[in-house]
Amino acid sequence: MRGTATARVAGDEGRLYVELASSEADVIESQRLRYRIFGEEMGATLKGAQGLDQDELDPFCRHLLVRESTGRRLVASTRILTDSQARRLGRWYSSAEFELGTILHLPGRILEIGRTCVHPDFRQGAAIAVLWSGLASFINMHGFDYLFGCASLPLGEGGGLAEAIMNRLRREAMSPEPLRVTPRLSVPRPGGADSNLAAPMPPLLKAYVRLGAKVCGEPFWDRDFNVADVLMLLNMDDLNPSYSRHFLTRAATV
Repeated sequence: MRGTATARVAGDEGRLYVELASSEADVIESQRLRYRIFGEEMGATLKGAQGLDQDELDPFCRHLLVRESTGRRLVASTRILTDSQARRLGRWYSSAEFELGTILHLPGRILEIGRTCVHPDFRQGAAIAVLWSGLASFINMHGFDYLFGCASLPLGEGGGLAEAIMNRLRREAMSPEPLRVTPRLSVPRPGGADSNLAAPMPPLLKAYVRLGAKVCGEPFWDRDFNVADVLMLLNMDDLNPSYSRHFLTRAATV
């Protein structure tokens, strides 16, 4: 089922709306939010100027921003790397973490999202829903068939939390074998995590799974961010009908 989102990348969730960055200042604002979340909150090793998370992919990406309607404060962002821009760049972000294999030869158009972050005051679901509405509009506008990207799992002590979440994903959301990817650095698998199948999934990962996305194999150990990354793949024809209606209808009309 192809989504029915409208053509303009805009949306509304009461006091929130979504837009594409239209200036260098917008992009810098997103990089500042990314630094706050990834650098200050998570303690990640980042590139870029002081107080900014910047890398060589940023100039090739579109940056999707969620703002408060009053005051325009930025509360969430992600970046979009399209197949045409990936060809110009010469790689995908995820290719540094996984041998992507057949993912790159899927029929139709593909895009990658990454560096998704949400301000700590807006992690109850609305910001992610509005962000997805913007992605839905972008996908519909440009006719993309697949979306993929890395979703991060907290490691927990000795990697136990990541393994507990993976146990759940292996049972509920694993892709078919031909769509599996190989991590370039595997996460050490601890013992004793099998019983903790109720480990909560992070919000972005939960949104992926609800939409019908699949986990394409075992996680990559991202030492810079101190997390385990899984590659998620969403075939737009496989959107979960009940959840897709919920997020697609949030896109605003032209």
